[in-house]
Amino acid sequence: MMQKITPFLWFDDAAEEAANFYVSVFDGAEMLSVNRVPPGGRGEPGAVLTVGFRIAGQHFTALNGGPEFRFTEAISFVIHCQSQGEVDRYWDALTMGGEPGPCGWLKDKFGVSWQVVPDALVEMMGDEDGERAARVVRAMMGMSKIDIAALEGAYAGTA
Repeated sequence: MMQKITPFLWFDDAAEEAANFYVSVFDGAEMLSVNRVPPGGRGEPGAVLTVGFRIAGQHFTALNGGPEFRFTEAISFVIHCQSQGEVDRYWDALTMGGEPGPCGWLKDKFGVSWQVVPDALVEMMGDEDGERAARVVRAMMGMSKIDIAALEGAYAGTA
C-alpha cells in the first residue's frame, strides 16, 4: 500500500541530482522511479519530470517544475540522531555546498531545510527540572551543529 502522504519537492531542474544525493546520504535509501516528459508535455520530451525515492522508509517525489517556486525554512525535515557521530555525518554531508544555520538547522545545496537533532537534546529539553531544560535550551541557542557533550555539560550545570 502506498503511504497516505508523500512529500513532494519542487526543483527547478535538479530533481534527479537531488534524489541521487539524498539516496547517497542516508543508509538504506533507494531510488524508486524516474518519469520523463512525454511528447507534447511541458518541457523537453524525454527530460526527467519526476523522481521517486525512499529515505528511512519515507517515500518522496521530486519534480523538475521550473524556477517559479523556491524552498524556504517554513518546511524542513528533521533527522533524529542517536549519537554525535550520526549528527556529524548528516551535518557534514548535507551542509556540503549548502549552509549551516542555528540550532541544528541547515540548508542543503538544493535549498532544502533540514534539522539534525540528537535524541538526547529532545530528552534533556523535556526534563521536569525546568532549570536543567532551560540551560540546555540556552546552550543549543548558541550552536550551529548540535554538540551533545556541550548539551550534557549544560544539563549537568558544569558548562
